[in-house]
Amino acid sequence: MSTSVQVEPVMERRYEGVGRCKCSFWFAVAHDILGVFIMMVGVFGGLVIHDLFIYAGAIIIFLSLIWWVFWYSGNIDVPPEELEDDVGLIKLKNRGLSRVVRRVSDRFSSRIRNSFRKNGGSIREGPAGNSRPSNTGPDVSLSTIYDSTIACSSKEPVRETLSI
Repeated sequence: MSTSVQVEPVMERRYEGVGRCKCSFWFAVAHDILGVFIMMVGVFGGLVIHDLFIYAGAIIIFLSLIWWVFWYSGNIDVPPEELEDDVGLIKLKNRGLSRVVRRVSDRFSSRIRNSFRKNGGSIREGPAGNSRPSNTGPDVSLSTIYDSTIACSSKEPVRETLSI
């Protein structure tokens, strides 16, 4: 049973001037102007600490790049036909191949995820019969002593070692 999806054409709004992210644009411009002003005070101000003003202005101009990246990435237009699964639209061409690739990717990522969840490494017997992981890194042991009435039925305390 196949269901058809009808996609209505979407009229995109045209943004004039600086685009959609006006706040990021104006923050970037303000940081640039402030950085240049502070830098020029350091260059032409004749102050004893002119180095501080020059470096501070350069740092503020560098930090304005963050706002420019926000503005640019916020104005990227993605056509509706490229919004495959993000908003519920399904691309009809290459459906079979993309389904196979998605299944292989899901299986591969679930194996990687499950390998981190399990206790990794092989277990070997130590000299006293205690089992510990076979990694060759430095051993850090954490020992705890439990009350005998809570942990086991014997009368002596139990010492468990955790190797990391």
